[in-house]
Amino acid sequence: MRLRALLNTDALGLRLLGGEDELDRTVRGVMTTDLKDPSRYLSGGELVLTGLAWRHDAADSEPFVRILAGAGVAALAAGEAELGDIPDDLIVACARHRLPLFAVHESVAFATITEHVVRQVSGERAGDLAAVVDRHRRMMTSGPAGGGPDVVLDLLGSDLDLRAWVLSPTGRPIAGPHPGLTTDVCATLAAEHLAAARTGRRVPHRVTVDTATYSLFPVRGSQGRSGSAAQDVRETVLSDWMLAVEADAGDWPAERLDLLQGVTQLIAVERDRRDAARGVRRRLAQEVLELVQTGAAPAEIAARLRVAAPVLLPGVGAAPLWQVVVARVEWDGGEIEGGPVAQSLLEEILVPPVSAGPEHSDRIAVAHTDDEAIALVPLPAVSTEHGGTEPGILADNLLEAVREPLSSGLDDDGRLTLGVSAAVHSAEGLRGALEEARHARRVAAARTGRVCAAGHHELASHVLLLPFVPDDVRRAFTARLLDPLRDYDRRHRAELIPTLEAFLECDGSWTRCATRLHLHVNTLRYRVGRIEQLTSRDLSRLEDKLDFFLALRMS
Repeated sequence: MRLRALLNTDALGLRLLGGEDELDRTVRGVMTTDLKDPSRYLSGGELVLTGLAWRHDAADSEPFVRILAGAGVAALAAGEAELGDIPDDLIVACARHRLPLFAVHESVAFATITEHVVRQVSGERAGDLAAVVDRHRRMMTSGPAGGGPDVVLDLLGSDLDLRAWVLSPTGRPIAGPHPGLTTDVCATLAAEHLAAARTGRRVPHRVTVDTATYSLFPVRGSQGRSGSAAQDVRETVLSDWMLAVEADAGDWPAERLDLLQGVTQLIAVERDRRDAARGVRRRLAQEVLELVQTGAAPAEIAARLRVAAPVLLPGVGAAPLWQVVVARVEWDGGEIEGGPVAQSLLEEILVPPVSAGPEHSDRIAVAHTDDEAIALVPLPAVSTEHGGTEPGILADNLLEAVREPLSSGLDDDGRLTLGVSAAVHSAEGLRGALEEARHARRVAAARTGRVCAAGHHELASHVLLLPFVPDDVRRAFTARLLDPLRDYDRRHRAELIPTLEAFLECDGSWTRCATRLHLHVNTLRYRVGRIEQLTSRDLSRLEDKLDFFLALRMS
């Protein structure tokens, strides 16, 4: 039962003195005490009744309330029979610790409140257990075949008063009540879930976000269920959905936990159904990819694209543009095949994180070979004339919303790199787009970090060349130019390296660079002179500026 229900029961004589925002807390028991420290008798969720005999002066209220809040009690109810009005110091302490405080009218016995709470809580628990079988039956008959995960989640809300959402591995909402969770909360829950899965923590995983507690249950598809007991978690962790329940399942009885596990199995049926339907799009992508890689005639590739376009972009009459995205997932040791993981992950990443529901990913076709996944992404024809923006996916934005959860799932032994091609208008351009995306992915792979992406626009600059410089050449080149400056900075704290970076970024402008660094121009000239002296280079020469620029980029 909830605190709000107690307050609305006139026979209990409760008057709210503070904590109006906390009235949806659940009461799991009741305890009467006048001990200064009753913590050893508290397990959390209790309504604590007290006659205030423990209070001798105002200083006693703060430690007493702190103990109750630390034990996780639901609320404090203080009797008015002993002192009359409830002391202000107790009201202030409860407000400080966000502990709801009730005053109990002197005409109401604590035994009356205790009897009422015990009866209500016991009745709810009995009702929970008696209804488990019936709920299983209703959920089985009203499951995914009868309307998808939302039907099951609606039953959780109506029968158990539980708000729950199905989230993708990147935190995108698949199903759930409205209003939904914010994008930031979804990303945090996904990150916590993936981190817990990688470390093998017991299910459900519990996490608190913005004062709300959630219990997270994995939703494993048939691949995760049918694998052997020794199956490596890395094979499925980045593709499993999860069920996020807005509740703390830490003290749930086994029957209720079993019920939630049954819910995840029903949702997994929907996941398997969608994966089976997705097979059509995967086959289309595989066929087009094989034609492109084997050098088939453009007319044959175009014919395949005409078949794919209505499936991926229904209702679009004109031939769309196409874009290619290449992804690679690599695990330390190399014993885990990364292609299937990259395939399911790419199908998810290419869906905008604010797009709720499962159907948005049904517009993307992804194939995989070995450790590489290749997405064929159709785009409606968009004019870029008159200042229009370039159509399609931008590598810079692709991973912004999913970097946090994916980094948790990859942990310290996995890496995801992506490359994005420019949009092409015809079958003739697909082979070049594929190579462009692969080159861009190699550029991303040369960067630091667990999750990296690069786009086609970076292939027209020096960035394309840097990944292919051998490591020993790279180290020798940067050491020759930058090590003297680093050594000098270490000994004298002179900040020559930051000065060099700022000078180059300001295109050698003394005034702009001095303003940026908050230095006098003469001080800047002294530092640049010291850089030139230590390296025997001249920063007025274009060649030496370029060498320093590349050394900084490769370091």
